Amino acid sequence: MWRHDTWVKPYLKQYKFLLATVLILGVLTTFCGGALMFTSGYTIDKSATHPYNILMIYPAILMTRAFGIGRPVFKYVERLKSHNWVLRVTSQLRTRLYQTVEQDAAFFNEKYQTGNILGLLSEDIAHLQNLYLRTVFPTVVGILLCLIMVIGIGYFDVWFGLLILLLLAIEVLVAPLVSVAIEAARRQKQKNLKNQLYISLTDNILGANDWILSGRKNDFKQATQQTVAQLNTSKNFSKHFRWQRDFYLQAVLGIIFILLLVFTNICFTTSAERANYVASFVLALAPVGETIIPISQGFEEYPTYKDSVIRLNQLHPTPMKLPPQRHLQPQDFTTLQLKHLQFEYNADAPILIKDFQQTIHRGEKLALIGPSGTGKTTLLQLINGDLAPQQGQVLLNDINVLALQEERQKLFAFLNQQPFLFNTSIINNVRLGNENKTDDQVKAAIQAVKMQDLIAALPKGYDTSVQEAGRRFSGGEQQRLALARILLQDAPIVLLDEPTVGLDPITENDLLQTIFQVLADKTIIWVTHHLQGIKNVDRVIFLNQGQIEMQGQPQELYRTNEHFRELYKMDQGFKLN
Repeated sequence: MWRHDTWVKPYLKQYKFLLATVLILGVLTTFCGGALMFTSGYTIDKSATHPYNILMIYPAILMTRAFGIGRPVFKYVERLKSHNWVLRVTSQLRTRLYQTVEQDAAFFNEKYQTGNILGLLSEDIAHLQNLYLRTVFPTVVGILLCLIMVIGIGYFDVWFGLLILLLLAIEVLVAPLVSVAIEAARRQKQKNLKNQLYISLTDNILGANDWILSGRKNDFKQATQQTVAQLNTSKNFSKHFRWQRDFYLQAVLGIIFILLLVFTNICFTTSAERANYVASFVLALAPVGETIIPISQGFEEYPTYKDSVIRLNQLHPTPMKLPPQRHLQPQDFTTLQLKHLQFEYNADAPILIKDFQQTIHRGEKLALIGPSGTGKTTLLQLINGDLAPQQGQVLLNDINVLALQEERQKLFAFLNQQPFLFNTSIINNVRLGNENKTDDQVKAAIQAVKMQDLIAALPKGYDTSVQEAGRRFSGGEQQRLALARILLQDAPIVLLDEPTVGLDPITENDLLQTIFQVLADKTIIWVTHHLQGIKNVDRVIFLNQGQIEMQGQPQELYRTNEHFRELYKMDQGFKLN
């Protein structure tokens, strides 16, 4: 796993100096804690012998103050540096994960559910963050401290040093390995249950309206209760195991204390002066326990970290190899050609688009209809270059669209089922279409989509916040604001992916009239399930199993094609003139 890892090792190397600083500060923190206890013990013992001069213990008092100040200072700086290191790394990991997903969104939509992607973002990256904070840092610092302590004790007695080494090995090696062996399966089960919850909760929340409309509110509440109960039960077992393990670790630490007390009494009581160090050596060990006991908890979570590293390293979307980029000015666009397109998501999936051909001239309006899963949205992704066909080409003025990806924002505008509105003002949301436009130009676009009267009635007018996800406005109003963005963008080709889904028939018809009115000079490719508004297009293509089943002008198809006429009547649209 670690040999081919690209999600952990590179960042250990990239920030190695900051990492070394963190580890040194961690060692110094515990060293100062031990030294503080050592000098305090010496000061107490020495004071108990009634020295004839305060100067006899004054150096120890100064050192006690120094180590007392040094411990919290080193601890504070270590926390700052360690969290700075971890936040730097995890911010890069999250950016990288986003870029990995964004590079091949279609791949991830096919392979992962939304809840799974949320699990990747929130769980796996967080686990890598904890890998550093809970396992890597404490383990390295703990081992270094144990080595320092064993070497120090071995200086006085080699055999006693080896005995302490054996007991410390139980703390930093045996107990962590036992924790991994016992907790591995349980932690994996907890992680799987959490991923299941992410998927279930995401699906349930996205379909919350359907749960409510079907009168199944109680079923909605109970949908995840069993999984939550299993997760809580497993966590309780883990909590009980940790309590037992920490108790035994404290017991072993207590044995070390007793042995060290016996050893110092044997070796340091030959004179009154040396006896002052008995309590010092024993007390110096106390802060070490705070460092080495958490190592076991970090190790017990290792299987979870390992699974996260494996999952992240398995993210290998096929990068799209783009040809050398060319330039095409929007005003120069004349023809869009789809030449013998064939597309499939992977070798095991059926062919979605089969030998699709079409030529669309500037200003033409084309509607794509057909059953769900026939490749209509995929065709839009092929047209704007999100996907590359296995065979065939998409050409703009005889230039492959894959060679125009740097120009894509200038050439293509997109309006889908749920355009996203940010929690900022109306004017800022619309200006996203073209940030170089003036306020007057933005307002003109809003006026063109017939939103000016509604906005004028709002308390703050164009500066009114649309609220989170645009919830201040209805679905039709959100689509109109998104349409105003498209007007500002002023791209020659507009791709519509069922923009009226979920709207009532009157709102749908009104919005479609506005769309085709304000985009009259644009080339429109419209994916739809409804035939309402179909009279606004020049051609209709009916897709079925990736192939064209029928095509032609809507009025002509209505007169000559029985299947189209039945579809139109079933859809209960307005009369086709």
